[in-house]
Amino acid sequence: MQLARLALAGVLAAALASGLAAAAHAADPRTVVDSAGRRVALPARVERVFAAGPPASVMVFAIAPGKLLGWTRAIRPAEAAFMPRRYAALPELGRLAGRGDTANVETVMALRPDVIIDVGSVADTYASLADRVQRTTGIPYLLFDGRFASMADTLRRIGAVTGDVAQAERLARYAERTLAEVRQRLAAVPAGGHPRVYYARGPAGLQTGLAGSINVEVLDVIGARNVAAGARGGLANVSLEQVLAWAPEVIITSDPLFFRAVPIDPRWAGVPRCGRGASISRRTCRSAGSTSRPARTA
Repeated sequence: MQLARLALAGVLAAALASGLAAAAHAADPRTVVDSAGRRVALPARVERVFAAGPPASVMVFAIAPGKLLGWTRAIRPAEAAFMPRRYAALPELGRLAGRGDTANVETVMALRPDVIIDVGSVADTYASLADRVQRTTGIPYLLFDGRFASMADTLRRIGAVTGDVAQAERLARYAERTLAEVRQRLAAVPAGGHPRVYYARGPAGLQTGLAGSINVEVLDVIGARNVAAGARGGLANVSLEQVLAWAPEVIITSDPLFFRAVPIDPRWAGVPRCGRGASISRRTCRSAGSTSRPARTA
């Protein structure tokens, strides 16, 4: 009997030790190197993600929607048509990175995220912000490259962080195929076939991106010639006189107020092919907001 008890105790002890070892292994942190070269310790499992800015929120939603804690701003009705209701209803949390940051560290800490993810510029300014927020909150903060050239790699990196590797790989391959197709089509465009484009930001349309700005990188990708590419930098405020001097063939904006105002604003009539008339919205002064709506799902 004594031997049986000892044997049973041994089995139980071994099982307990095995269970504790497995639990310890599951809780073991891992180290991830982000796009800024920062070494960040993460928990083995990531279930709650705070997105520091709009690009990060979109990427996390595409890869692991159930792990996204909320949006940088509330989803608008026109946007909600493109996603299941439960995700459109996620709360507005504000943003930590970029211009007009609206979140604070108290909000972030109260949500208890496993990790903060940012996607965009990896310049020293943003790396320093990531370090500062991580020190203050004790929450791991990862900064990933948001450039088109790094799109597939960033998708794979985020998938590795959240544990959604298969979905991230599907999206990464799609991005690679799409960009390859764009490059192939551009190769067939004659040298003089690339339009001169002005990217208008803000309700007045007088903020734009200079050469090297991540905000206008898409213009390079699609073969457009950025009229503001004479100087390098980020975003810059410009005058209407400067825009007139640049004489863009196409104006692209993501601001609905500017989009509605420019066709009837006489100050913009001097821009070639940007005078009054309904044809502007269909041809020259184009908005990124015009799209058809799919059926909404639950």
